[in-house]
Amino acid sequence: MKYQFAICDDRPEDGRLVARLASRWAGRTGAEVEIESFPSAEAFLFRYEEKKDFDVLLLDVEMTGMDGVELAKTVRRDNETVQIVFITGYSDYIAQGYEVAALHYLMKPVDEEKFDQVLTRAVSRLIRNEPVLMLELPCETVRVSLPEIRYLSVRQNYVTVHAKREYTCKRPLAEFEAALDQRFYRMGRSCVVNLAYIRRVTRTEVELTSGETLPLPRGQYEKLNQAIIHRLPL
Repeated sequence: MKYQFAICDDRPEDGRLVARLASRWAGRTGAEVEIESFPSAEAFLFRYEEKKDFDVLLLDVEMTGMDGVELAKTVRRDNETVQIVFITGYSDYIAQGYEVAALHYLMKPVDEEKFDQVLTRAVSRLIRNEPVLMLELPCETVRVSLPEIRYLSVRQNYVTVHAKREYTCKRPLAEFEAALDQRFYRMGRSCVVNLAYIRRVTRTEVELTSGETLPLPRGQYEKLNQAIIHRLPL
Protein backbone atom coordinates (compact mmCIF):
# COMPACT_ATOMS: atom_id res chain seq x y z
CA MET A 1 0.00 0.00 0.00
CA LYS A 2 1.24 3.49 -0.83
CA TYR A 3 0.86 6.03 1.96
CA GLN A 4 0.14 9.69 1.24
CA PHE A 5 1.99 12.13 3.52
CA ALA A 6 1.34 15.87 3.71
CA ILE A 7 3.80 18.31 5.27
CA CYS A 8 2.55 21.78 6.12
CA ASP A 9 5.10 24.33 7.32
CA ASP A 10 5.53 28.00 6.45
CA ARG A 11 9.29 27.78 7.00
CA PRO A 12 10.69 26.19 3.79
CA GLU A 13 13.85 24.89 5.47
CA ASP A 14 11.82 23.14 8.19
CA GLY A 15 9.46 21.62 5.63
CA ARG A 16 12.37 20.32 3.58
CA LEU A 17 13.95 18.77 6.68
CA VAL A 18 10.75 16.94 7.58
CA ALA A 19 10.43 15.70 3.99
CA ARG A 20 14.01 14.35 4.09
CA LEU A 21 13.37 12.61 7.39
CA ALA A 22 10.18 11.04 6.02
CA SER A 23 11.99 9.87 2.89
CA ARG A 24 14.79 8.32 4.96
CA TRP A 25 12.25 6.58 7.20
CA ALA A 26 10.52 5.16 4.11
CA GLY A 27 13.87 3.93 2.76
CA ARG A 28 14.75 2.18 6.02
CA THR A 29 11.34 0.57 6.51
CA GLY A 30 10.55 -0.26 2.89
CA ALA A 31 7.29 1.72 3.05
CA GLU A 32 5.99 3.20 -0.19
CA VAL A 33 5.34 6.87 0.48
CA GLU A 34 4.28 9.86 -1.60
CA ILE A 35 5.06 13.19 0.06
CA GLU A 36 3.50 16.56 -0.72
CA SER A 37 4.60 19.79 0.98
CA PHE A 38 2.56 22.94 1.51
CA PRO A 39 3.71 26.42 2.65
CA SER A 40 0.48 27.25 4.51
CA ALA A 41 -2.70 25.76 5.92
CA GLU A 42 -4.66 27.53 3.22
CA ALA A 43 -2.57 25.96 0.44
CA PHE A 44 -3.07 22.54 1.98
CA LEU A 45 -6.85 22.96 2.25
CA PHE A 46 -7.07 24.07 -1.39
CA ARG A 47 -5.50 20.75 -2.41
CA TYR A 48 -7.41 18.78 0.24
CA GLU A 49 -10.79 19.92 -1.01
CA GLU A 50 -10.02 18.36 -4.40
CA LYS A 51 -8.80 15.01 -3.13
CA LYS A 52 -9.00 13.89 0.49
CA ASP A 53 -6.54 11.04 0.24
CA PHE A 54 -3.86 11.80 2.83
CA ASP A 55 -2.94 9.18 5.42
CA VAL A 56 -0.52 11.19 7.59
CA LEU A 57 -0.38 14.94 8.22
CA LEU A 58 2.84 16.46 9.58
CA LEU A 59 1.76 19.92 10.67
CA ASP A 60 3.71 22.87 11.96
CA VAL A 61 1.69 24.48 14.74
CA GLU A 62 2.81 28.11 14.46
CA MET A 63 2.08 29.38 10.95
CA THR A 64 1.07 32.70 9.47
CA GLY A 65 -2.68 32.76 8.90
CA MET A 66 -4.43 29.56 9.97
CA ASP A 67 -2.28 27.61 12.41
CA GLY A 68 -1.75 23.85 12.50
CA VAL A 69 -4.29 23.21 15.26
CA GLU A 70 -7.09 24.99 13.39
CA LEU A 71 -6.11 23.14 10.23
CA ALA A 72 -6.34 19.82 12.09
CA LYS A 73 -9.79 20.74 13.44
CA THR A 74 -10.98 21.49 9.90
CA VAL A 75 -9.73 18.13 8.63
CA ARG A 76 -11.21 16.24 11.58
CA ARG A 77 -14.73 17.44 10.79
CA ASP A 78 -15.09 14.74 8.16
CA ASN A 79 -11.97 12.58 8.50
CA GLU A 80 -11.37 10.45 11.57
CA THR A 81 -8.80 8.08 10.10
CA VAL A 82 -5.96 10.40 9.04
CA GLN A 83 -3.01 10.38 11.44
CA ILE A 84 -2.03 13.86 12.65
CA VAL A 85 1.44 14.69 13.97
CA PHE A 86 2.20 18.21 15.19
CA ILE A 87 5.68 19.68 14.93
CA THR A 88 6.32 22.68 17.15
CA GLY A 89 8.93 24.65 18.98
CA TYR A 90 6.67 25.18 21.99
CA SER A 91 5.07 22.78 24.46
CA ASP A 92 2.16 25.16 25.19
CA TYR A 93 0.01 23.67 22.43
CA ILE A 94 0.14 20.05 23.53
CA ALA A 95 -3.20 20.10 25.37
CA GLN A 96 -4.95 21.22 22.17
CA GLY A 97 -3.83 18.04 20.44
CA TYR A 98 -6.38 16.05 22.41
CA GLU A 99 -9.18 17.91 20.63
CA VAL A 100 -8.16 16.47 17.27
CA ALA A 101 -6.87 13.07 18.43
CA ALA A 102 -3.31 13.94 17.43
CA LEU A 103 -0.96 10.97 17.38
CA HIS A 104 2.03 12.87 18.74
CA TYR A 105 3.79 16.20 19.24
CA LEU A 106 7.36 16.42 17.98
CA MET A 107 9.47 19.23 19.34
CA LYS A 108 11.82 21.24 17.13
CA PRO A 109 14.60 20.54 16.39
CA VAL A 110 13.16 17.17 15.35
CA ASP A 111 14.98 14.12 16.66
CA GLU A 112 15.23 11.57 13.83
CA GLU A 113 14.93 8.51 16.06
CA LYS A 114 11.76 9.86 17.68
CA PHE A 115 10.46 10.90 14.25
CA ASP A 116 10.93 7.35 12.95
CA GLN A 117 9.10 5.90 15.95
CA VAL A 118 6.15 8.23 15.43
CA LEU A 119 5.82 7.43 11.71
CA THR A 120 6.00 3.71 12.46
CA ARG A 121 3.18 4.14 14.99
CA ALA A 122 1.15 6.16 12.49
CA VAL A 123 1.38 3.46 9.83
CA SER A 124 0.62 0.76 12.41
CA ARG A 125 -2.56 2.62 13.33
CA LEU A 126 -3.54 2.95 9.69
CA ILE A 127 -3.17 -0.78 9.22
CA ARG A 128 -5.33 -1.48 12.30
CA ASN A 129 -7.94 1.14 11.46
CA GLU A 130 -11.31 0.19 10.11
CA PRO A 131 -11.46 -0.04 6.31
CA VAL A 132 -12.70 2.91 4.33
CA LEU A 133 -14.90 3.42 1.30
CA MET A 134 -13.30 5.47 -1.47
CA LEU A 135 -15.75 7.77 -3.23
CA GLU A 136 -14.84 9.37 -6.55
CA LEU A 137 -16.96 12.51 -6.70
CA PRO A 138 -17.03 15.06 -9.56
CA CYS A 139 -14.59 17.45 -7.87
CA GLU A 140 -12.95 15.40 -5.14
CA THR A 141 -12.05 11.97 -3.83
CA VAL A 142 -13.34 11.24 -0.32
CA ARG A 143 -12.52 8.46 2.15
CA VAL A 144 -15.43 7.50 4.36
CA SER A 145 -14.81 5.18 7.30
CA LEU A 146 -17.18 2.19 7.17
CA PRO A 147 -18.37 2.61 10.79
CA GLU A 148 -19.58 6.12 9.89
CA ILE A 149 -21.93 4.85 7.18
CA ARG A 150 -25.55 4.32 8.28
CA TYR A 151 -26.86 3.13 4.93
CA LEU A 152 -26.58 3.41 1.16
CA SER A 153 -29.62 4.16 -0.98
CA VAL A 154 -30.26 4.02 -4.72
CA ARG A 155 -32.20 6.52 -6.81
CA GLN A 156 -32.23 5.86 -10.53
CA ASN A 157 -28.54 5.34 -11.45
CA TYR A 158 -27.13 7.13 -8.41
CA VAL A 159 -26.08 5.80 -5.00
CA THR A 160 -26.10 8.06 -1.94
CA VAL A 161 -23.85 7.17 0.99
CA HIS A 162 -25.42 8.39 4.22
CA ALA A 163 -22.69 9.10 6.81
CA LYS A 164 -21.76 12.29 8.67
CA ARG A 165 -22.42 13.91 5.31
CA GLU A 166 -24.23 12.59 2.27
CA TYR A 167 -22.24 11.70 -0.85
CA THR A 168 -23.89 10.83 -4.16
CA CYS A 169 -22.09 8.93 -6.91
CA LYS A 170 -23.09 7.52 -10.28
CA ARG A 171 -21.98 3.96 -9.66
CA PRO A 172 -23.75 0.57 -9.32
CA LEU A 173 -24.71 -0.45 -5.80
CA ALA A 174 -23.09 -3.85 -6.38
CA GLU A 175 -19.68 -2.15 -6.67
CA PHE A 176 -20.15 -0.55 -3.27
CA GLU A 177 -21.20 -3.88 -1.77
CA ALA A 178 -17.87 -5.42 -2.77
CA ALA A 179 -16.05 -2.84 -0.63
CA LEU A 180 -18.27 -3.29 2.45
CA ASP A 181 -17.94 -5.86 5.23
CA GLN A 182 -20.20 -8.21 7.20
CA ARG A 183 -21.87 -5.42 9.18
CA PHE A 184 -23.74 -4.33 6.02
CA TYR A 185 -26.92 -6.02 4.77
CA ARG A 186 -28.71 -5.48 1.46
CA MET A 187 -32.45 -4.92 1.90
CA GLY A 188 -33.84 -5.48 -1.57
CA ARG A 189 -32.67 -3.70 -4.70
CA SER A 190 -32.28 -0.14 -3.46
CA CYS A 191 -30.79 -0.10 0.04
CA VAL A 192 -27.83 -1.46 2.01
CA VAL A 193 -27.99 -0.85 5.77
CA ASN A 194 -25.30 -0.90 8.45
CA LEU A 195 -26.67 -3.42 10.96
CA ALA A 196 -24.93 -1.64 13.83
CA TYR A 197 -27.23 1.37 13.38
CA ILE A 198 -30.51 -0.57 13.56
CA ARG A 199 -32.61 0.21 16.64
CA ARG A 200 -35.85 -1.61 15.78
CA VAL A 201 -37.25 -3.81 13.02
CA THR A 202 -40.92 -4.25 12.15
CA ARG A 203 -42.54 -6.11 9.27
CA THR A 204 -42.62 -2.93 7.20
CA GLU A 205 -39.75 -0.69 8.27
CA VAL A 206 -36.36 -0.39 9.95
CA GLU A 207 -35.70 2.33 12.52
CA LEU A 208 -32.12 3.54 12.87
CA THR A 209 -30.41 4.95 15.94
CA SER A 210 -30.29 8.28 14.07
CA GLY A 211 -34.11 8.39 14.07
CA GLU A 212 -34.35 7.70 10.34
CA THR A 213 -36.74 5.00 9.10
CA LEU A 214 -36.20 2.84 6.04
CA PRO A 215 -38.90 0.79 4.29
CA LEU A 216 -38.40 -2.97 4.68
CA PRO A 217 -39.25 -4.92 1.51
CA ARG A 218 -41.63 -7.88 1.78
CA GLY A 219 -39.91 -11.12 2.77
CA GLN A 220 -36.91 -9.41 4.42
CA TYR A 221 -38.07 -9.39 8.07
CA GLU A 222 -36.73 -12.82 9.10
CA LYS A 223 -33.60 -12.53 6.95
CA LEU A 224 -32.70 -9.16 8.43
CA ASN A 225 -33.18 -10.37 11.99
CA GLN A 226 -30.97 -13.37 11.32
CA ALA A 227 -28.30 -11.09 9.87
CA ILE A 228 -28.37 -8.93 13.01
CA ILE A 229 -27.99 -12.02 15.21
CA HIS A 230 -25.20 -13.69 13.27
CA ARG A 231 -23.16 -10.80 11.82
CA LEU A 232 -22.86 -8.38 14.73
CA PRO A 233 -20.53 -9.06 17.66
CA LEU A 234 -22.17 -9.65 21.04
